[in-house]
Amino acid sequence: MLDRTQALAELTGPESAYAIEEIVHDGIPWRVLPKAPPTLRAVFEDLARHGRRDALVYEDERIDYAEQHRLVAHLARHLAVSRCVRRGDRVAIAMRNHIEWPLAFWAIQVIGAIAVPLNAWWSPDELRYAIEDCGATVLICDGERARLTREHLTGTTLTDVLVVRPEGPLAPGESDLSALLRDDFVGPCALPETGPEPFDDATILYTSGTTGRPKGAVGTHHNHTTNLHTMQLLKAVQSARLGLPCAELAKGPAALEDMLPDLPQPSSLQVYPFFHIAGLAGLYIGAAQGAKLCLMHHWDTAKALRLIEAERISTANMVPTLLRRLVESPLWSEHDLTSLTNLGAGGSPVPPDLIGRVGSVSGNVIVPLNGYGMTETTCVAVANSGEEYYEHPDSVGLVVPTIDLSVVDPVSGVEVAAGQTGEIRFRGPQVVKGYWNRPRDTEEAFPGGWFRTGDLGYLDDQGLLYVVDRLKDVIIRGGENVYSAEVEAVLFEHPAISDVAVVGVPHPDLGEEVAAVVRLHTAGTVTAAELRGHVARRLAAFKVPTVVRFTERALPRNAVGKVLKRELRDMLAL
Repeated sequence: MLDRTQALAELTGPESAYAIEEIVHDGIPWRVLPKAPPTLRAVFEDLARHGRRDALVYEDERIDYAEQHRLVAHLARHLAVSRCVRRGDRVAIAMRNHIEWPLAFWAIQVIGAIAVPLNAWWSPDELRYAIEDCGATVLICDGERARLTREHLTGTTLTDVLVVRPEGPLAPGESDLSALLRDDFVGPCALPETGPEPFDDATILYTSGTTGRPKGAVGTHHNHTTNLHTMQLLKAVQSARLGLPCAELAKGPAALEDMLPDLPQPSSLQVYPFFHIAGLAGLYIGAAQGAKLCLMHHWDTAKALRLIEAERISTANMVPTLLRRLVESPLWSEHDLTSLTNLGAGGSPVPPDLIGRVGSVSGNVIVPLNGYGMTETTCVAVANSGEEYYEHPDSVGLVVPTIDLSVVDPVSGVEVAAGQTGEIRFRGPQVVKGYWNRPRDTEEAFPGGWFRTGDLGYLDDQGLLYVVDRLKDVIIRGGENVYSAEVEAVLFEHPAISDVAVVGVPHPDLGEEVAAVVRLHTAGTVTAAELRGHVARRLAAFKVPTVVRFTERALPRNAVGKVLKRELRDMLAL
């Protein structure tokens, strides 16, 4: 069996479809994949070869790749002609994981516009902020989001709101996209002739930070297609290590299908929401291999197990909280899950004991996967899988071949030695170009092309990365980022509050939960329930503090006035 280094060397030679070339881009050294698809439009155009394979499944609905191509072509032309969307215009998407979400995303990419996926759990105020910040002219949303935001979007940059699965009558300015897809978009349709260039902006994904409002990370077509082709390369490496010939695998992603034509269609349980970078990457990576994507409106363990059995699902990726619920479910043994070959986790730290559970839940071989990355690295920057993951369950793995990884002293920026803890930084063609309309934040977060993750970790002598803590005060609750500064800002608006700090505290299921330490002007003037209600009226439910601790003491601060949050966490642990 080839080891990883040998397989990589054989699969990235100059004649391979996965050839790696060293270049300098805007003064930054990169390792690129010159034979990757140039744009996401090119990725979509290639999907036509999957023909009548199932593409998307939701409840009792399903469409195949041919039908997806036809509907996307119609929608792309509708956006370009009827809604006057041009290359570089922003089109926001706000909906649950419905079949129409991928249709909207691909149509936006085909015409060279910029997709702005919005968190479907956000409050109306949060959705309005992002729409105004990016200057979106068109919003494509589901009926639930249309109802929630209808009174909040007046005066924004929007000129059109297209609603799928409307709930009741539409308001002025809204159009029924479901009716268009069903009744108007009939017959064959060609894609619009014009499209994007490789370094055009493709997406703006809003990511939580530690100060103020979320920032829009701007991803290019090159970012996304490099991410796609890198994941295809890693799949080829895995196949080579299992004994398939490198010479054949080096012909490209379709080579695996040619060598193993009798393999069943790949199928994926789409657990991550599409507005999350992991969900979005899962969409186009799965589509590129002709996978069937099975969508869920919300997580339900019993339903997930039924779907895995009924749809013969082979891959499922999710946050560790949900993975634990899945593999520890008493219903597991009641289903035929022999189709399942890969179970992955990411989005928050994966407890090492969970990896052992993945390996023991079934008689068939299930490969555990872990991806460490973030919106700014266009998903996975470091990966661990298979036997290496079982051997090192506390590590997030090895950096992917196209990215540079550095662990540095967070103050001086000087690289630290193996085994020493420092800030994790990444550089390479998957790292996004910066934040939308935030030059100062971009300069601070991407010095010299390096992205400062704000995470602390160390490398061992094998190059394995271990993430040990975070510099930033981001709370990761069940895979969703909550930034304390925003919650604190809302709490400070309550007239009874004199001082407040928000921190994350451990939770056995969610990983972390949101906790607030509150000092009142006058003790007893407001209850914890009233403060939760105050936050819930302004922010998404997952950001509402579940723990509220009142104190009559001044909050601990350092010499420059910054709250010492570690002391607060220690206090809350008592």
